[in-house]
Amino acid sequence: MTVIIRDEGRVRVVEINRPEARNAVDPGTARALFEAFQSFEAEDGLDVAILTGAGGFFCAGFDLKAAAAAEGADWIKAVQIPDDWRDAQSQRIVGSMGPSRLMLSKPVIAAIEGPAVAGGIELAAWCDMRVVAEGATMGVFCRRWGVPLIDGGTVRLPRIVGQGRANDLILTGRGVGATESAQMGLADRVCAKGAALASALELAQSLVSFPQACMRADFLSGRMSGTDLAAALRREWASFEVFAAEGAAGAARFAAGKGRGGDFGDI
Repeated sequence: MTVIIRDEGRVRVVEINRPEARNAVDPGTARALFEAFQSFEAEDGLDVAILTGAGGFFCAGFDLKAAAAAEGADWIKAVQIPDDWRDAQSQRIVGSMGPSRLMLSKPVIAAIEGPAVAGGIELAAWCDMRVVAEGATMGVFCRRWGVPLIDGGTVRLPRIVGQGRANDLILTGRGVGATESAQMGLADRVCAKGAALASALELAQSLVSFPQACMRADFLSGRMSGTDLAAALRREWASFEVFAAEGAAGAARFAAGKGRGGDFGDI
């Protein structure tokens, strides 16, 4: 089971469970994540969700071994973007990282240990708040391989950290730790190593205690949505064209053993 779901009262915990691959997302995992968050949205008894990863890893991005194979490349190419987002229930499009095309009416908190890189930083940016443990690393590591950000990273990162800091992350691909993530506004809370999930649960329970209709109304009002979001994601999606030119070869190099552990000198 590559995605584990459990409920803590009115909080749903969704855990990526591929620690042998640093919780990289393959097509089956993407679909399972998408379905987990659709289920969370539809469940009246749940108010807040937490996205985390097993084994001390948040997510190392899309599985480049899958991307190097026909299955992964065909899966990504099949992703489509609707013209508009009117409500969460109208959304049926699975992003290459899973829920990245969903806009939920309830908040999602990322509980981040270890790497949240490449598509993993896009999943973290999709979440509405981020609890980051000491020792974690966030970064656009796919810069090494010519694999573009196609799951909302170029749309959401500038809104979270500002255009200048987003440019730094997106152009250089460098990793940032918990402290710098907090300084730039990417991390909303910093905690001790190993405590991200517990800290996120504490935060989630505090949100559950508020009147929910008012909180959700303010929450939705503060976000980009509708045609603006669709247009921005569609503009980003045009970057997929470069995957055939550069990304496929980069994914093959990774699958062959290059650049493991975030090494930029071995690509």
